[in-house]
Amino acid sequence: MKPALMLLHGALGSSRHFDAIVPILSEQYVIHRFDFHGHGGTPLPSSPLSIETCTSQLLDYIRQNGLGPVAIFGYSMGGYVALHAALQAPEAVLRVQTLATKFNWSPEAAAKETRQLDAGFLREKAPAFVAQLEELHGEGWKDLLPATAGLMTALGANPLLTPDNLSTIHIPVRVMVGDRDVMVGVEETLHVFKSLPQASMAVLPDTKHPLDRVNNAVLIWEIRSFMVL
Repeated sequence: MKPALMLLHGALGSSRHFDAIVPILSEQYVIHRFDFHGHGGTPLPSSPLSIETCTSQLLDYIRQNGLGPVAIFGYSMGGYVALHAALQAPEAVLRVQTLATKFNWSPEAAAKETRQLDAGFLREKAPAFVAQLEELHGEGWKDLLPATAGLMTALGANPLLTPDNLSTIHIPVRVMVGDRDVMVGVEETLHVFKSLPQASMAVLPDTKHPLDRVNNAVLIWEIRSFMVL
């Protein structure tokens, strides 16, 4: 029987972002993926969107599908959620691989990331991006923007992953970052790598932050090389 592999998308993304790599990964793994609250046309939660609510959603999915412990690949926010789940429920997570996950959160970092999460601003300055959001999330994209800004602001005020608690994660973790990622730095990824007891790190060449700009062949190879289950 093929092992299970969970794929977690990033903020403002959707599980559809993995469509290009799922067919090949499915040859080796049973793939599981879902949309976080408010993403992919799903409703926002009654409570504010947060890393905590996303983590609860992930752990509920794992338990309801009898997957624990499960290997998880998380892109951007998905990687943050995966590591937070490993802290909250170590028995549910087998290993974690992240790509382009921002770990260095502060009020200043949150303010920088949320500055452009305004529907009017995006319609004027980035109409192509708005079209992508509308395709992924339907009319809900306009509500998802302030909800995501709130998540980032809360994370800036209270980062949930710190060197102290990362040091208690005793499962294999691989953190990956693109060498041309302007949102996530190699240095902050290296700092997290050094905080994790069983970590490895990869820097992907000629790679920017957006998942659709990542070389799929490289990404599939990296996932397969780490997810030896």
